[in-house]
Amino acid sequence: MSKTLYYTATTIDGYIADEHNSLDWLFEVDSDGRSPFAAFFAGVGAFAMGATTYEWVIDHEKLLADPSPWHGWYGDVPAWVFTHRELPALPGVDITFVQGDVRPVHEAMLAAAQGRDIWLVGGGELVGAFADQGLLDEIYLSVAPVTLGRGAPVLPRRLTSANLTLTEVQRNGQFVNLTYAVK
Repeated sequence: MSKTLYYTATTIDGYIADEHNSLDWLFEVDSDGRSPFAAFFAGVGAFAMGATTYEWVIDHEKLLADPSPWHGWYGDVPAWVFTHRELPALPGVDITFVQGDVRPVHEAMLAAAQGRDIWLVGGGELVGAFADQGLLDEIYLSVAPVTLGRGAPVLPRRLTSANLTLTEVQRNGQFVNLTYAVK
């Protein structure tokens, strides 16, 4: 049965991007060359991200000139990008641009995932919209030894400990990986 998962890296002060929506801080942290992402993504059948995340990835990696890295990371897994503006599509990539209520998009993603998991890439506001609708099952946080002081928060919603159960803790180099079940 599919689960809807939020897998993200965060700073110890709770930000997923700096005030300029950059993730550059993340690539400065030593992970001992091991990443749990490949094992995680092997179970993903569909994923969604917000417009800011999408734009950062395509700009940072210059994917409009060469979309092949996208295929290397995500293969042919279909993606949905939530946006209120026109964004460029990547040639040969299965991306659907959407806006509005997350519930019908979640239903389409479940159908596309064919029993595999749904990954919510970010940002936090988008993930919050899924949480508001009761559509978020687990949160995976990869906590980096970085503080930013400001930026995009992990999840700009109030979820109390009554709604979250810590199910796993792992160390990966300088990162601590935390998994929470969402009630």
